[in-house]
Amino acid sequence: MRIDVFFSDRVGIAQEVLAELARRSFNVTAVEVDPPHIFIEAPAVDQACLDELRAQLMGVAGVRSVEPVQMLPGAQRRLYLDALLASQPDPIFAVDEAGCIVVANGAAIGACSLDETRLIGTSMQELIGNPELLRELVNGGYHLPVCEVVMNGEPYMLETMPLHEAGGRVAGAVMTLHAPSRMGERMSALQNYDAGGFEAVLGSSPAMEQLKQRAARMATVDAPLLITGETGTGKELLAHACHAGSSRSGQPFFALNCAALPESLAESELFGYAAGAFTGGLRGGKPGLLELAHGGTVFLDEIGEMSPYLQAKLLRFLNDGSFRRVGGDREVRMNVRIISATHRKLEDMVSSGHFRQDLLFRLNVLHLHVPPLRERPGDILPIAHAFLGRACTQASRPPMRLSQGACAAMLSNPWVGNVRQLQNVIFRAVTMTERNVINVEDLELAQVAAPAQAGDEREVATLEQAVADFEKSLLQRLYREFPSSRRLAKRLGTSHSAIANRLKRYGID
Repeated sequence: MRIDVFFSDRVGIAQEVLAELARRSFNVTAVEVDPPHIFIEAPAVDQACLDELRAQLMGVAGVRSVEPVQMLPGAQRRLYLDALLASQPDPIFAVDEAGCIVVANGAAIGACSLDETRLIGTSMQELIGNPELLRELVNGGYHLPVCEVVMNGEPYMLETMPLHEAGGRVAGAVMTLHAPSRMGERMSALQNYDAGGFEAVLGSSPAMEQLKQRAARMATVDAPLLITGETGTGKELLAHACHAGSSRSGQPFFALNCAALPESLAESELFGYAAGAFTGGLRGGKPGLLELAHGGTVFLDEIGEMSPYLQAKLLRFLNDGSFRRVGGDREVRMNVRIISATHRKLEDMVSSGHFRQDLLFRLNVLHLHVPPLRERPGDILPIAHAFLGRACTQASRPPMRLSQGACAAMLSNPWVGNVRQLQNVIFRAVTMTERNVINVEDLELAQVAAPAQAGDEREVATLEQAVADFEKSLLQRLYREFPSSRRLAKRLGTSHSAIANRLKRYGID
């Protein structure tokens, strides 16, 4: 049984309490003194003799109560501490002031490939193989920026937290090793927390439904995927959906815009760099996106802008999964799926010598093409209404709607910037419009109107003729996507007979 002796603090009271147990020949296996408590573990004490023992101990001057407890506080803290350390997936070491290991969690034991009995007491220098780093840690009171170390052949980012005694002297430190893949999982979770699957890809036209069905099948195939399409069509959103629908969905997803960075920065971002690779880099080096995304997906946007040097280095990785960091001499192997995207025609770039043909073959194992918005006019208004709801929420506006004139203007707009342009137009209109109805002039204020094309400025005879010309043009464009009078009537929200009469009037068949 374990008991708690509550007492009024005085010199020698703990000795008197233990002497009373010894006089009764109770074997004491553990004692914790934490004034005003003495916690005692005596296995031979049972409930039958507790009352008699309590009466004897209450006779000791200063003892105020004797009650049973489930567990000694020190043992309870050790149990919880062991459970806490075991739950941490990163290797954690507690070292003394000389850098020798005092405590290590299960992940640390597994990373070192040593038995716990052999690991305890071992110097961290033997594990990381860098005597200068350990010397700097000890001499600097374990205050050192995050740096990279190699343990058992694997790279880790080292983070230290010094432990201080009551007087301020450094008694050691807690050293945590972060594997690049674990760091990648956390970074990806922060960056992509709201990324959805195929339901986030807006559009329900036949072309988009076919694209989503094709993409869903390709998502399950663990092979490189090339997504083509004009700027603003949502290629990155489709790449997110393909990752979410793959077997790698629980692993990191990172994106790199190849056109946004110069060659040197793009290389270090993608492949990482070794210690001393260049001035201003992190001490010990830094893992790149390919290491952070181990087991997951890397999306390379605007792959057509990648330099010839990086094309060759990426081709090497696609061939055998290995690469070298910038300034490094060690081969790194990673399991990463590459999804790339471009708005350029890579075949023409191959012909002109600006893109490697062998790299195109490696990237274009699977292929998806996102059609521009002007080729699927049936998606314009549904997407606009979805963006309108989001914009009202973001701008803290009451629900708004589009007038018929605004809808007609949007259907006739060429949308050179595709879905991204449509989103910007809606958001600007919501921001600048005071009314709850967005009219044509509000869209013009948001610069929705496209420049007049040559030959479109013909003389208008009458209002009826102008309306008829617009109506005919609209029906001709929508009839290609909804090739029946009933489907077209449902799309435009009118009767079947009204649409049939107009199709007949304008000779559309």
